[in-house]
Amino acid sequence: MTQRLDHQAIAPEGMRSLGGVYMYVNKSGLPHELVDLVYLRVSQINGCAYCVAAHSRDLLKAGLSPIKLQMLNVWREAGTLFSPRERAALQWAESLTRVSQTGAPQADYDMLSEFYTEREQVDLTLAVGLINTYNRLAIGFRKTPDVVMPA
Repeated sequence: MTQRLDHQAIAPEGMRSLGGVYMYVNKSGLPHELVDLVYLRVSQINGCAYCVAAHSRDLLKAGLSPIKLQMLNVWREAGTLFSPRERAALQWAESLTRVSQTGAPQADYDMLSEFYTEREQVDLTLAVGLINTYNRLAIGFRKTPDVVMPA
């Protein structure tokens, strides 16, 4: 796959602005592993090879078990491998990523509200929106992950 254009070089101010949101989420107090799980799951849904590679690498580097990483795509069937709090975040992330299909149902919001404060709900929603934006940039402009680049 050939990269269509280098969006980071063409619009550095816009990319820095997205980076500011990324830094906000990073400092929000949400656990980094949780945020990276959400980033990875959304990227799986969207089919973003660049982001799947990046967030898988980050999670493994941070010490996530390879089994948990492998089971993320099927988290609903993974029993207690994912905590109720993680499950609520993953459900919310999937619901928002597929918002044209789901409409962000009340049941998903109720589950989120059970485990997250209002501030955490907003911060998590910012994270979901951010990774969806990054996915669209990487997919739209064909940013190829280093792991599949020719030697």
